[in-house]
Amino acid sequence: MTKDVLVSISGLHMEGFPGVTEEENEAIEVVTPGSYYCKNGKHYIIYDEVMEGIPGTIKNKIKITGSDTVEIMKTGLSNTHMIFEKNKKNLTYYQTPYGQMLIGVKTRNMEINVTEDDIDVSVDYELDVNYEPLADCKIKMEIRAKGSDPFALH
Repeated sequence: MTKDVLVSISGLHMEGFPGVTEEENEAIEVVTPGSYYCKNGKHYIIYDEVMEGIPGTIKNKIKITGSDTVEIMKTGLSNTHMIFEKNKKNLTYYQTPYGQMLIGVKTRNMEINVTEDDIDVSVDYELDVNYEPLADCKIKMEIRAKGSDPFALH
């Protein structure tokens, strides 16, 4: 894969509260240019994220190890190191401009597909904050080598 990539991340938080309709679920999508490298058999994707209405950026690093571990490290406006491991629960602190939270991610299912020009990752997980269940979540990442997709930004 080339060093220059296009990163597409979409997520869905399905609130775990009675009476919440599907239309009220939070869908989030980010498409941004990024950088890719492979070191010691691990895949790394780096990109910047801009928060709407807040000056500054969040530097993101995604680390993919084998077919069962994805790590997301954020620094800047928000700071965290989230680890997704299939059939495991991991706790971490999530520092935001509004304060710090203890979050837990219990990964139920994970699929990772790596080819020469792209990486696809799909993760289903339970999210809790301060040990209180918050939502069932899905995250989908598509990392494409620039130039491999006729619709990609050049």
